[in-house]
Amino acid sequence: MFELHHLSAQELWDWIRRGEVTVREATDHFLARIGRLDRELGAFVTVTADAARERADHLGDLVPTSRPLWGLPSADKDLYDRRGVPTGNGTVSLPARAATDDHPLVAALDAAGTVSLGKTASPEFGMSSSSETRSGVTRNPYDTTRAPGGSSSGAAVAVAAGLLPAAVGSDGGGSVRIPAAATGLVGLKPSRGRVPSMPGRSGVGGLSVAGPITRTVADAGMLLDALVAPTGLPEAQPYALVTPDVGDGPFTAAAVRGEGRFVVGILDGSPWDDAVDVVVDPAARAAVETAVRVLGEVGHGVEEVAMPRAPYADAFRVAWESSAARLPFVPGIDLSALTPLVSWLVDRGRALTGTQVLDAMTTLDAFSAALIGAFDRFDAVLTPTLALPPRPLGWYGDDPEEDFRRQCAYSPWTSMANVSGLPAITLPVATTADDHPDGGGLPMGVQLVGRPGGERVLLAIGAQLERRLRWQRRHPPVW
Repeated sequence: MFELHHLSAQELWDWIRRGEVTVREATDHFLARIGRLDRELGAFVTVTADAARERADHLGDLVPTSRPLWGLPSADKDLYDRRGVPTGNGTVSLPARAATDDHPLVAALDAAGTVSLGKTASPEFGMSSSSETRSGVTRNPYDTTRAPGGSSSGAAVAVAAGLLPAAVGSDGGGSVRIPAAATGLVGLKPSRGRVPSMPGRSGVGGLSVAGPITRTVADAGMLLDALVAPTGLPEAQPYALVTPDVGDGPFTAAAVRGEGRFVVGILDGSPWDDAVDVVVDPAARAAVETAVRVLGEVGHGVEEVAMPRAPYADAFRVAWESSAARLPFVPGIDLSALTPLVSWLVDRGRALTGTQVLDAMTTLDAFSAALIGAFDRFDAVLTPTLALPPRPLGWYGDDPEEDFRRQCAYSPWTSMANVSGLPAITLPVATTADDHPDGGGLPMGVQLVGRPGGERVLLAIGAQLERRLRWQRRHPPVW
């Protein structure tokens, strides 16, 4: 039987615009699914049903219908403030207080016309790819004994399970792409500076940017078009870090047309190989082989490219640790209530000197130049998104150093795109085979890393793969 969540975000938006369904009907449908299904999944930490229905009823008075996401149900990652709603940050170390202002990303989504249904789960302060916190557990809808990755855990689970038509997450080391890959979705990390409301200028290294989590490539293009418009901001903000564009026109158009023939590099190695024992599961290799086969059928050139031999792991670790060093200064925080991983990161971050941090940034700058130079002759470079299938709950353990090592071994190719500022997309090209030790049907994605400003090429290649592999028809049992 047909239900509204069977529509893509683009299709639902079109139905709303044509009057086939009202904003209130769409809002009620997804709120009902959240109420019925989310107790087991843990995608939402807060559901703002009354506020969502009120906004749905009066959206036409608040936001012009011409806005790019008008009427679409959405949600806010629980790291970002929405006025009047508690921001939990995935932690029990802070008291739950209602925010007094909107984060710029929240304001931009409101200005684009979305209807927020609540807050989606995140690991503590977004500093982990685990979905298990002291305030709750978020489960993978493909297998609820497994984790969906993070840190945009709840957003990905909500989209995969049909609790939202699409979502926007944030990505500082893979936090959009990791959970999207683990839950069978498309996840796009834009170029640094691309999204005005979260351009990647804050924090050490400028790592974190906002990006779409969707079921289709076209939906990712539509959300990116909405995010790049400076709607909802008090003024147009300069973002000089944005790099020369590839092509022109809306991102949605590139994602729908899926045109072009490109040269794609197949990456050998990862930036973590010298520091972590990276074991690539056969299912991850099979996903890459599937993508390579289809790329060849389409007519793209495919060549191997070696990972540049440039220092990386220690410098990235310093950047991650230093970002935790500010937590003791958050008003009202109880440091004794932090998870072992975040507590360990805080201690290590506070022990760093300014010289160590500056040296790490210099090392990461040199790595970025080496990476961009190595990738220069390719339109996109292909890697597995994750080295392993979705991990069982509890896999990261309680030892913080081992936890961090396992995160790096699980997703050794994602953080390099944040460090270099390059755009990257994960595409759900495959699933584990029935005879796999972890079981069959678990999502396996591949990542394409683009040139600076090259999101349109990534979307075009993604559309070509989607047409042939039809992953948009694949859903978890809860669907």
